[in-house]
Amino acid sequence: MSKSKQIRNKLEEAGIRYWAGDNISEVLHEGDKEELIDEAALAFESVLDTLVIDRKTDPNSMDTAKRLAKMYYNELMAGRYETAPPATAFPNEPDNVTNEKYDGMLVVRSELKSVCSHHHQPVTGVAYIGIIAADTLIGLSKYTRIAQWCARRGTLQEELAMDISREIMKATKSGDVGVYIQATHGCCENRGIMAHSSLTQTTVLKGAFRTDPATKEEFMDNIKLQSDFAAK
Repeated sequence: MSKSKQIRNKLEEAGIRYWAGDNISEVLHEGDKEELIDEAALAFESVLDTLVIDRKTDPNSMDTAKRLAKMYYNELMAGRYETAPPATAFPNEPDNVTNEKYDGMLVVRSELKSVCSHHHQPVTGVAYIGIIAADTLIGLSKYTRIAQWCARRGTLQEELAMDISREIMKATKSGDVGVYIQATHGCCENRGIMAHSSLTQTTVLKGAFRTDPATKEEFMDNIKLQSDFAAK
């Protein structure tokens, strides 16, 4: 039985969904990914043969099947097979002057690369992640690591925004989270309508970001400031 079949059986027996945007690392063991890469390389060889590409004498295609397999598992969809990045948490301690905790807004800008589930075309963009600080703080780089981990799989932009918000809420223990994503989609630029100026924006707002107009306005103002700064 192939390694992929063994893993599918495990997932189905456990009732675990394994759609393109789902993480399946909990059923993987050491060495499984290497076996899956070898299996995928054989499958990609069949695809190249079906496309009538001479992978035996064409020097540019000889190792393409293995390169594709590694790219999918180690890069494009790495977020499906790797556990969540560790997010070291720190207590949000009161300062020694006013005895007050930081309860303001934090907004982090993170570049993203993903692939759409439908055509496996690239999705390239930026996520703006905002939180109102709660009792737990995480390092600034962790916001980007979490966002990129969520993005490195087959997904829809709407789902990606929801995934990032859920993981940020989990890591920070904050119920007040906003995620805004702006991205271009290869499935619109490279096929179909060939819309090279197409841009998609999605927003997920939780807690005060959704219920308090002033918080939402502050978040959107921060996005504009960061966008302007990045454009310089």
